[in-house]
Amino acid sequence: MDVDVAVVGGGQAGLAVSHELSALDVEHVVLERGRVGQTWRDRWETFCLVTPNWSVQLPGRHYDGTDPHGFMPRDDIVAYLERYAAGFEAPVREGVDVSAIDGAPGREGFVLRTSDGDVRARDVVMATGAYQRPHRPPGSETLPPDLPQLDVEDYRSERELPDGRVLIVGSGQSGCQIAEELHESGRDVVLACGKAPWAPRRIGAHDLIWWALETGFMDARVEDLPDPAARLVGNILSSGHGGGHDLHYRTLEADGVTLAGHFLGAEGHEAQFAPDLAESVSWGDARLADLMKLAGRVAEERGLEPPDVPEPEPFQARGDVRLDLRDVGCVMFATGFRPDYSSWLGWLEAFDELGFPIHADGTSTSVPGLHFAGVHFLRKRKSSLLLGVGEDASILARSIAGAVPK
Repeated sequence: MDVDVAVVGGGQAGLAVSHELSALDVEHVVLERGRVGQTWRDRWETFCLVTPNWSVQLPGRHYDGTDPHGFMPRDDIVAYLERYAAGFEAPVREGVDVSAIDGAPGREGFVLRTSDGDVRARDVVMATGAYQRPHRPPGSETLPPDLPQLDVEDYRSERELPDGRVLIVGSGQSGCQIAEELHESGRDVVLACGKAPWAPRRIGAHDLIWWALETGFMDARVEDLPDPAARLVGNILSSGHGGGHDLHYRTLEADGVTLAGHFLGAEGHEAQFAPDLAESVSWGDARLADLMKLAGRVAEERGLEPPDVPEPEPFQARGDVRLDLRDVGCVMFATGFRPDYSSWLGWLEAFDELGFPIHADGTSTSVPGLHFAGVHFLRKRKSSLLLGVGEDASILARSIAGAVPK
């Protein structure tokens, strides 16, 4: 099969790029290993958005439901993406797994090795999502080999877990949401915590995501960060369950979840945690203060009521948390993801030391015809999100259209 543009991935990024390419009459195909929105289908059963429905803003079809201030559950997200793809007859080939991408010998372009035969394309857009390879921290290899372990992407429901306490390593949005849900189901949960930003679900008259957008927080670029590695810091802690509510270290501790410092490994049958929980809480409080400064500035500029968020209550970390792993039914790793383009692409010069693409507005600066969409911090903080991927897709599609002969 020969095509002008091959888009790899049929999630929000791939579909947004497809929509914009279709609008520009650029011949293309979207190759999806599973079904449309497969990454969302693979989330746990009770998963729901952390961002409000009104922030679902794919090009050509913003959120189309009746509850803009609610938070779509997993299956509703999938249904929205299916309607979106059908609405512009996206040329998606489902069930086609791309195993490798090579340069086309003797000609411009690429050869995509797929489960349904080779596909030759002049341009390739990698839209394989922000969550490619689950990351496990140093020390994980010291856990007893007979102790059940899983990554958060393999978690589906509480009833599928072995009996006993659950140790969750990683306290980003997924780790905290699952910790809360498991505790509410009656599980004894220990959460190994790192540094994570947090904010109240509501700040004054608006949802925290409204403030994150209006203050420019979501428009931050990699060069605005203190260090490129700051891309790996988790998103703001909150929850969309029950119409949305606060979710952070203080709420979890008040509910009865046992909090510990970051996970160091195991010595025999005892888990080891760093004595840095109070430091992590303080770091998250400082990020809240940063956001509130931005919010106060916006309120003053627009003549709005200044947002009134009380100072966080003092946090008193417990003493050393001792956890006998023989009492633990399983360990769940929710320590984030890392890019995994090297398993697909042989152009090492196209990626930085963390594995992120080196690009200009989504187009590789070293491999002609290679493009990226849906990458965390591709252009901005919001680049991988349902509220930001459309902006990048539009820019990328216009760039590709200018390079593809008519």
